[in-house]
Amino acid sequence: MINITLPDGSVRQYDQEVTGLDIARSISEGLARNVLAAKVDGEVWDATRTITTDATVQLLTWNDEDGKSTFWHSSAHLLAEALEALYPGVKFGIGPAIDKGFYYDVDFGDIEFSSEDLEKVEKKMKELAKQKSAYVRSDVPKVDALQFFENKGDEYKVELLQDLEDGNITFYEQGNFTDLCRGPHIPHTGFVKAIKLMSVAGAYWRGDEKRQQLTRIYGVTFPKAKELTEYLELLEEAKKRDHRKLGKELSLFTFSENVGMGLPLWLPKGALLRDRLETFLKKVQVRGGYQQVVTPHIGNKNLYVTSGHYEKYGEDSFQPINTPAEGEEFLLKPMNCPHHCEIYKSAPRSYRDLPYRLAEFGTVYRYEQSGELHGLTRVRGFTQDDAHIFCRPDQVKEEFLKVIDLVLYVFKTLGFENFTAQISLRDPENDSKYIGNSEDWDKAEQAIEEAAKEKGLDTVTETGEAAFYGPKLDFMVKDALGRSWQLGTIQVDYQLPQRFELEFKGSDNQMHRPVMIHRAPFGSLERFIAILIEHCAGKFPFWLAPEQFAILPISEKYEEYANNVYATLQEAGYSGIIDHRAEKIQRKIRDAEVQKIPYMLIIGEKEEAEGKVAIRKQGEGNVGTFSIEETDAFFAKLIEEDLAE
Repeated sequence: MINITLPDGSVRQYDQEVTGLDIARSISEGLARNVLAAKVDGEVWDATRTITTDATVQLLTWNDEDGKSTFWHSSAHLLAEALEALYPGVKFGIGPAIDKGFYYDVDFGDIEFSSEDLEKVEKKMKELAKQKSAYVRSDVPKVDALQFFENKGDEYKVELLQDLEDGNITFYEQGNFTDLCRGPHIPHTGFVKAIKLMSVAGAYWRGDEKRQQLTRIYGVTFPKAKELTEYLELLEEAKKRDHRKLGKELSLFTFSENVGMGLPLWLPKGALLRDRLETFLKKVQVRGGYQQVVTPHIGNKNLYVTSGHYEKYGEDSFQPINTPAEGEEFLLKPMNCPHHCEIYKSAPRSYRDLPYRLAEFGTVYRYEQSGELHGLTRVRGFTQDDAHIFCRPDQVKEEFLKVIDLVLYVFKTLGFENFTAQISLRDPENDSKYIGNSEDWDKAEQAIEEAAKEKGLDTVTETGEAAFYGPKLDFMVKDALGRSWQLGTIQVDYQLPQRFELEFKGSDNQMHRPVMIHRAPFGSLERFIAILIEHCAGKFPFWLAPEQFAILPISEKYEEYANNVYATLQEAGYSGIIDHRAEKIQRKIRDAEVQKIPYMLIIGEKEEAEGKVAIRKQGEGNVGTFSIEETDAFFAKLIEEDLAE
């Protein structure tokens, strides 16, 4: 007998061999009909793969991320089977599951393939899915695997095989299609009920622009037709909320080829939006004991060699800037932390000076590939709401908890209340990715885990996602459309203080090494604003909106009164516009609605006579008639409520 421990801690006994599907059937037939795969001792397996020893098993369904990933990877194989049936002789690169769906890279040879052909492939996939062909796993000797794909003339699979060791090679077969794959896969193709091939793009083999360009086909599948319908509706809503579209319509930012790809230009309204976010966080930071600093956009190359950023980010940085002085090189800074280390080092520090908290809205630069640039979410120059806390080892946990509180306040104020905290740890199998010793890493990881637990955060742990200098707590936020984004981050770092030889004099009169905490609630300001635009569909809260009000006089007769109202509100610290156009009031209201201005102040004969304005809320309608003093108080209360801690 073997013992199978389930997630709830219960233990079930089975005969010498059992599969995840057998376990599901022993619980209920309903569960068995929905099991896509099984996680065995932390590793995802086929639900039909035999378990022969005691194990901890989690049965995976569509409700589990690993279940979805298995479903979509299996769908990529279904796509390949359909393509091979329709276009004999095609060759295949890789076909992984991605965040939403899957893709497969295909070499069509002389065959012309375009998005117009997707419907035909979809139809074939549906036909094959109905056959309920089992995904069958088999271990294959390397020599036989090479022979198989050499006979097919598929040089891409041959190249992949050459990187594998004999004894670690598996094939998967479903229907008439066989692929090199380590799996896992769903039990059979019949689970796939709804299919949509989304787009066609070009992709270089293995990401090397000097290699063959393949055709990448993106798709998504679901176990129910209703889920596909809902997903496509969500995509339509996402198009309406696209920050690139709204950024243009609301005159927030633009790009220019003459300036350079991935380098955004902030228009007046966008600059005001940025300024409001920066002012908001600066006020919070002052209360938290942070001191604002400013550092240059460049630094000597040796600075980043010392920090390790040149080694880790060198390939993604802009080329060094050579000066007339022989051997002198500068870099556009990839990170702010080395500069802050030098500020710390500029004067002697005592244990009484710690924690020493430095904050900066610092612009950094990375040479992202042109194909990876995407609006504000992936740019080459971006501003981080960076801060670095230099503290004693005994202060690490307390400071970490304070930063968590700050991040949570930022998210709450901006309407991001659905999030998961990801504890990102080092990969124990690959020490070369990191700097520093294991003892310091252990202490840093322990501090993060304890702080997250103490705050009662909903956490997941991801091994191998740590920064090269330390573990971190990444906040994965879900927006209004249910999409997950990595925003705030907090990192514990024992390594840079060592590299920069940072010290403080302790109470024992001896010199000690501080610990560094990196933190950025927004992360990249550009990326944060992009996500914020899409989250609120461009309808910013009153305190944050670049144009908080629009004064709409019914006719030019009320222009002087409108100017007086505007001057009074501007003096009180609010920003807005006056629509002096010779248009009907209905047109002015509609245009203000389109521009997503939170409040419209309508002025006519009655309002002027009484010294008041009629207030209308964007998207909702009339609020009431107020005096100018009452309007000021109304606006002030809105801001107070939005920014309440």
